[in-house]
Amino acid sequence: MPWEQRGNQTYYYRSKRVGGRVVKEYLGGGVLGMLAAETDEIEREQRADERAQLQAERDHWADLERSARELDDLADGLAAVELLTAGFHRHDRGTWRRRRDESERDGYGTA
Repeated sequence: MPWEQRGNQTYYYRSKRVGGRVVKEYLGGGVLGMLAAETDEIEREQRADERAQLQAERDHWADLERSARELDDLADGLAAVELLTAGFHRHDRGTWRRRRDESERDGYGTA
């Protein structure tokens, strides 16, 4: 805890990081220390509430994104079925191409 006993008195300190080191900041003893401790507690609770709200918002967006991804996968599947039935194929998982007729495959054509 930030309260430290020095002799018969207790004093309130706040630890903070300065240049990679942890430094204690004296805030007072008695009434001043109690006010500083209450202020710090209120700020901690506010930060915890903000973190919880941010996490809830992230979870909400993740759910929406998951639904959108599922819809996208379904649309891709339906498009693939339609293209396959229309005579298209995917060469090496690339773009969709129309299948050539047998007469076009030998390279001579019909003309």
